[in-house]
Amino acid sequence: MATLIFTVLPYVALATFVVGHVARYRHDKLGWGTRTSEVFEKRWLMWGSPLFHFGALFVIAGHAGGLLVPPGLTRALGISDHLYHQIAVWAGAVAGTVMCVGLAILFARRFFGGHRLRIVTTPMDRVLYALLIAETVVGMWQTVAINIFGSGYEYRGTVSVWFRQVFTLSTDPALLTGAPMVYRLHVILACLIIAVWPFTRLVHVWSVPVGYLARPFVVYRRRPQRAVRAGTRMARAARRGW
Repeated sequence: MATLIFTVLPYVALATFVVGHVARYRHDKLGWGTRTSEVFEKRWLMWGSPLFHFGALFVIAGHAGGLLVPPGLTRALGISDHLYHQIAVWAGAVAGTVMCVGLAILFARRFFGGHRLRIVTTPMDRVLYALLIAETVVGMWQTVAINIFGSGYEYRGTVSVWFRQVFTLSTDPALLTGAPMVYRLHVILACLIIAVWPFTRLVHVWSVPVGYLARPFVVYRRRPQRAVRAGTRMARAARRGW
């Protein structure tokens, strides 16, 4: 069972991730995007979206540093294991809290923001929200309950080593079988999110509008709010500004 979950599942998820993206891009280009519902409701989105996205970016950056950077490198830079642990835990707690608040606002908006939002919510949206909420709750439990108020767990000797082994095709499931249950559940949920990624609105991550940085300005003009009729012409009231 450990081999099935911690060796087979990650590669199935990665294969689905790659093949699914290629298939969707080829056959569903018009559906490639966020499926934005901003036109239906914007006030909650204005707060929830930045909090979730910026929180998620810092959470991902923290995971990348913890999983990819071996302890020997941080020690060589003069950062002790205790100092690294404190920085990672408290920075992760702050980033995770911001992400949780944003996700809670987006969830409330999506499912309690009115009938118009619910009818444009697809089954895959529901699956995605369920996985994201479960992954976030488990991740915060690791950070707060185990590493802040608990005895702590040094994941860089087990989970991080296993993660790097995935890319060298030499995974050792025993590294995770001895880890706490929440860490194993965190890994399983991450694999499931990677597997469903191509079939959800998460594909918009790969559509960063870099071209907008070099495109010319778009000039917008608005009609004046007031117009005064003078003879047969419309003499518009002068306004300050550009």
